[in-house]
Amino acid sequence: MKTITVFTPTYNRAYCLDQCYQSLIRQTNQDFVWLIIDDGSTDDTKTLVQSWIDENKIDIIYHYQENLGMHGGHNAAYRLIETTLNVCIDSDDFMPDDAIEQILKNWELIKDKPHFAGLAGLDANTKGDIIGTRIPDHVKETTLYDIYHTHKAFGDKKLVYRTEVVKKYPAYPIFEGERFVPLGYLYQLIDQDYKLLPVNEVFCIVEYLQDGSSMNMLKQYRRHPNGFAFSRKSRMKLGRSFKEKFKNAIHYVSSSMFVKNGAFLKESPQKLITMLAVPFGIALNIYIRIKTRGEF
Repeated sequence: MKTITVFTPTYNRAYCLDQCYQSLIRQTNQDFVWLIIDDGSTDDTKTLVQSWIDENKIDIIYHYQENLGMHGGHNAAYRLIETTLNVCIDSDDFMPDDAIEQILKNWELIKDKPHFAGLAGLDANTKGDIIGTRIPDHVKETTLYDIYHTHKAFGDKKLVYRTEVVKKYPAYPIFEGERFVPLGYLYQLIDQDYKLLPVNEVFCIVEYLQDGSSMNMLKQYRRHPNGFAFSRKSRMKLGRSFKEKFKNAIHYVSSSMFVKNGAFLKESPQKLITMLAVPFGIALNIYIRIKTRGEF
């Protein structure tokens, strides 16, 4: 069995998937399998992937499911993955030629240390510039939360997890009519119990496309309010500071307004903070409605 699964949730991205495929062919270490989660695509993704399987240049597993959104794709991946490690490379991203080699080299440092959930590497853009900042070199173990809040790094980081760790936690919830739950929910849960090895090597080249979730966050926020409210409740519950809890309470109030949830205060894990956040949540809700006017 291979050591790591590279999994790619995709929805109608046949036009850009080849970039990821070619980067995997070029990997200096081929100790991986590529798991493609086709999240209900209506383009020629299936035919394209089958042509790659027929080429037999790398190990590919193809899984088709009804459209459930990015988090639904992650649920399927975590259910199907059997390798020791896993990493998500989005359909519009790709890997540097030595990414798998760097991941597995650093994995050797922690594979016998069970308090490590995995690795945290870097993202870069197509020009080779690091997205955000490096993780301070003196940090030898950390959590994703501490990378940003204690060590003051910023920008997306690429996470590589032990599969047995990920499988310990509940799947992302699926809300009828919605297709998005922030992925950070799972990462925050893992942070409570495990550490990550920081690796200042680029594991992923990121290209933000116009149809990607990162470019459409306000629209996502309005289309998927139950998913966002769920995430904000978790962040309020696990937040370490009043500022963090209050910020998430504001977003929770706003999302609750979109779904007309009159019981939002009763359901909040931080009722007093949520009560204080109500005026700001109303303001945020109005702002989002104005900014997305004409889209709904």
